[in-house]
Amino acid sequence: MQQLDLTLGLVMVVSSLGTAFLALLLMSYLQPARRIAWTPIDEMGERVVFLFRDRALVDATPDARALLQTGPDFLSDWPRLLAVLDQRFSGFAGEIGQLAERQYFLLRNDVGETMEAEWRGGLARIVVTEAEGAEAQTPAVDHFAQTALSEELATLRSVLDGAPILVWKEDAEGAVRWANGAYVALAERLMAEDSAIGWPLPRIFEQRPVGPDMATPPRRLSVRDPATESERLWFETYDEAQGEDTLVFALPADKLVRAEDSLREFVQTLTKTFAHLPTGLAVFDSDRRLALFNPALTDLSALEPHFLSDRPTLFEFLDRLRQKQRAPEPKDFKSWRREIVELESAAASGTYQETWSLPDGQTFRVTGRPHPGGAIAFLFEDISSEVSLTRRFRAELELGRAVLDNIDEAIAVFTGSGRLVYSNSAYARLWNHDPDATLGDTGIVEATQLWQKACAPTPTWGDLRDFVSAPIERTEWTAQVRRKDGVLLNCRFVPLVGHATLAAFLPVAETREAHDAPPKVWTRMPAALR
Repeated sequence: MQQLDLTLGLVMVVSSLGTAFLALLLMSYLQPARRIAWTPIDEMGERVVFLFRDRALVDATPDARALLQTGPDFLSDWPRLLAVLDQRFSGFAGEIGQLAERQYFLLRNDVGETMEAEWRGGLARIVVTEAEGAEAQTPAVDHFAQTALSEELATLRSVLDGAPILVWKEDAEGAVRWANGAYVALAERLMAEDSAIGWPLPRIFEQRPVGPDMATPPRRLSVRDPATESERLWFETYDEAQGEDTLVFALPADKLVRAEDSLREFVQTLTKTFAHLPTGLAVFDSDRRLALFNPALTDLSALEPHFLSDRPTLFEFLDRLRQKQRAPEPKDFKSWRREIVELESAAASGTYQETWSLPDGQTFRVTGRPHPGGAIAFLFEDISSEVSLTRRFRAELELGRAVLDNIDEAIAVFTGSGRLVYSNSAYARLWNHDPDATLGDTGIVEATQLWQKACAPTPTWGDLRDFVSAPIERTEWTAQVRRKDGVLLNCRFVPLVGHATLAAFLPVAETREAHDAPPKVWTRMPAALR
C-alpha cells in the first residue's frame, strides 16, 4: 500500500512539472517577438536605437549617436538624450522616469515619428522610428550640404556659447529646454559642489514669471553671487515669444547697478547738503520740469511742497511765485511771458542774475546757471539784510559827506599809495580843484604841485609827500603856508587806518602885524622827519 502511494505521488509531481513546462512553451509562443529577444545593435542598420544601463550609454547605432551629438555638449549621455527626445516627443522626460515600473511605453509625435522604450533586466532600450513614408518623401541629402549644415550648426552653437550674455528657452510651464554656455556656467556655479547639471536644466531666476514677461523691458533680476555669498549678480532680461515657448536674453547689469547705487548715494549726499543750505535751489531738466529742489526753496518761495513734488514746468513755477508775490509783479501778461523766455535763455547761457525787490520789502538775488544735459539751475538768495545794511551804510556815508561838506576846513584824503580818494566842498573852493570832475586819478604828487603853484615857496609839500609814503609808524603834525593871494592856511596832516593820510587846510583870520610876520613852517615836526 505504501508503495502504491509513493508511485502515485511521483506521477503527480511529474505531471505538474510537465504541465508547467507546457504552459511556459505556450506563453513563449503567444508572447510577441520583442519580448523574447532584442536584435543586436550592429544588425539594426540605419535605425536609431539606444541601449542604457543605469543612465550610462551601453551601445547605440551610428544614427543614434549622430542624433545624440545634436544635444547640449555640456551634458552627459543620459540627460543629453532627455534634452534631444523631450523636444521631439512631448512628455518623454516624465514618462522615461517610470520605465522600470511600466516595462514598456510608446510615444508618437505630430509628424508621425514614434519612440519605443522597453525595460529588460536593468537595461533600457529606446528606439526612434521615422514616420511611415518619410524616407520616400525626403529627398536625398547631398554629403557636402550635410557637411555645410553641420559646420553652420557648430558655428552658431560656438557663437551662442561664447556670448557674454545668458540665453535660454523656456516652455509654457517655465521649464528650461535650452540654454547657452553662459547660462549653464552660471547654473553650475550656483549648484552644490557634489551636484551635476541634469535635465531639464535648473531655473536660475525663480522670481521671473512663467511665460513671456509682459512688463516693459528690460526687467531687472538678480541671483546670489556664489563667490561672495553676500552680493548679488544683476541682469536685465528681454523676452521674445516663440509659439508656446519663450526665448529670454539676460544682459549683465552689475556695473549699471553699482553706478546707479553710487549716483543714488551721491544724490542723497547732495540732498543732505542742500537741505542745510540757506540758499534755495531749483533744478529744471531739459524739458523744463522741476527735477530737484531743497527745503530752503519752500521757505523762500512760500510754495507748497506737494506742488514742487509734482514737478511743475518752469512757467508754472514762476507763475506760482508771481501769485504768491514772491516775484516782481509784471506790467502785463504779455510782458511776463516775454520775461520768462528771456530768463530761460539767459539762464541757459549762464548770464542770468537779477535782484528781485518783493512787495513785502524782502530782496532776492536770483541766479541762473546751465547744467549738463540741457538742464538749468536757479539759486534764490535772501539778501534783504545785506541790502538793508548796504542802504544804512550808504545813508551813513551820505550823512558823513554832507557833514564834511558843511565845515569850513578843506579836507583831502590820500591812500597809502598816494591816490586822492576823497575831498569835500571846502577843498574844491579853496584850491579850485574838483577831483570828481577830473579825468583819471589824482595822486599826492599832482595835488602838491597844484598847491605849490598857489602858495609861496615852502618845504611843506615835499615833506608831505614823504609823510604819505613813509613805511614807518607816523604821528600827526601841523604847518602853516601862505597862498600867493596872501591868505594864511593852517595845515594839519593826520595818519589814518590803512596807511591813509588826511590833509586839512583852514584859512586864518589875522591882524596886520601877524600878516607881516613870516608863517610858521612847523608847529610840531614829526621826529622821524627831522
